[in-house]
Amino acid sequence: MIGLDTNVLARYYVASPEEATQQQSALARELIESGKRLFVCKSVVLELEWVLRGYYKSPVADVLTVLRHLLTMPNIEVEDRVAVSAAMDALADGFDFADALHHASCRLCRQMVTFDDKKFARRAGIKGWKPSVQVLR
Repeated sequence: MIGLDTNVLARYYVASPEEATQQQSALARELIESGKRLFVCKSVVLELEWVLRGYYKSPVADVLTVLRHLLTMPNIEVEDRVAVSAAMDALADGFDFADALHHASCRLCRQMVTFDDKKFARRAGIKGWKPSVQVLR
């Protein structure tokens, strides 16, 4: 199995007019579409979402299209697919992907604590997320 870094996935999913980047894109495409068994850890998925949204300014709908495609590739194993899928659902619902992925990764805990009251804990409470998200005071 071969582990993929974020930059390989970014080159696969994001077109660029630069010649050096085009060469990297071709190499990424060749590997990803080779049928070889590939592995993507959830921290790479987290970084990919940030790169697409933060650096490339992709709209959430486009980010979700990329992440959904990644999850459907039969030769790619994504670490903690359950948490990644839950975070994608939360992103589609307006949550921050990182917060949602952290929460989904804590799904076997009895509670998650944060200092982020307004954007995360309060909204997670309204949605009834389990485990509950509490503000540490």
